[in-house]
Amino acid sequence: MTDAVELLDPVLEIAREHAHDVDKAGRFPEEAVAALRSSGLLGLTLPTEVGGLGQGPRELVRVASALAGACGSTAMIYLMHVSAAMPVAAAPPEGMPGLLGDLASGRSLASLAFSEAGSRSHFWAPVSRATTIAAGIRVSAKKSWVTSAGHADVYVISTGTPDAETVDLFAIPAGSTGLTIDRPWSGMGFRGNSSSPMTVEVDTTEEFRLGAAGGGFDLMMGHVLPWFNLGNSAVSIGLSRAAADAAVRHTMGARLEHLDQSLSSLPTIRAQLAKMSIDLANASAYLDAAAGKVADPEDDTPLFVLGSKASSNEAALRVTDIAMRVCGGAAFSEHLQIDRYFRDARAGHVMAPTSDVLYEFYGRAITGRPLFDAPKPATVARQTETAGAVA
Repeated sequence: MTDAVELLDPVLEIAREHAHDVDKAGRFPEEAVAALRSSGLLGLTLPTEVGGLGQGPRELVRVASALAGACGSTAMIYLMHVSAAMPVAAAPPEGMPGLLGDLASGRSLASLAFSEAGSRSHFWAPVSRATTIAAGIRVSAKKSWVTSAGHADVYVISTGTPDAETVDLFAIPAGSTGLTIDRPWSGMGFRGNSSSPMTVEVDTTEEFRLGAAGGGFDLMMGHVLPWFNLGNSAVSIGLSRAAADAAVRHTMGARLEHLDQSLSSLPTIRAQLAKMSIDLANASAYLDAAAGKVADPEDDTPLFVLGSKASSNEAALRVTDIAMRVCGGAAFSEHLQIDRYFRDARAGHVMAPTSDVLYEFYGRAITGRPLFDAPKPATVARQTETAGAVA
């Protein structure tokens, strides 16, 4: 089996080299993404029979975490590709027979288009709805936060099933007539990941749907959420580790000349460094346990899937905040790049499913309640059954 770490090293070098400019200019990290395309890592979790590396949750965590430490925007672009590729692997669209091979080889970069303003962070409940037309199916949706918008080669798009209260997923190639970017991306963090809103008015056919009609919800819960949550958690851990390492280096090297000692000689500074290091270690251990549970499922695996993202996202807020505090003005400026880790870390806990939603899901699961309140009576039985499988 190919060692993903060996494939990753040259990508990390390129990502680090351009990370500051990507953040400052708010531009797509073309250089790092090109390196990912040629590395084979876009097929990390895809089956070997389609050209993938056939690796699992632990390897995804390692790769996404390392990428985040080099360039947060590149890490999120990578994660969204993997998250879009997994439902394609589970239910390949008949109209795109070579898609999996293209996703594995790097010929195609994928992304998810799930979120909608109408349902906010409740990504599993699109308010858009496809309609049946003479030529096939018209997918109509206003999507928000589409990572790699304008740069991906294929988008996995969610929409309501025609004439049913269920969800479908479609693979829509970039360049399709009716697929447009509403406005350029500009954000507080992950400034290079091009998470623009998109309008979808695309005529397609059933051959571009992933799986059977109405199967989108199960694909979201079973083949997107576990991988996305683990990978998103890993991004938070990678940002936290980079910030913690930078804070330790700075406080050990910066001098209080009038006392002839380093900043790390101050007990208050050392206590904060210890606090952030313990917080990072705890979140890392939880994520490692979650990845192990997904690799070898047990009864409590769904709880770890839910808890890992909330745990890692919240830890990243605390760790990067402490890094800013202990490094003071040096962190507030750009030369340590701790400000970039701080800003990027703020995205995770508001990214669907948000930390508050995950806490609610977790609380429902441990108190024996259905995970979802179905919006329509027709979906109660199916969503309740799926909720039991997920949590």
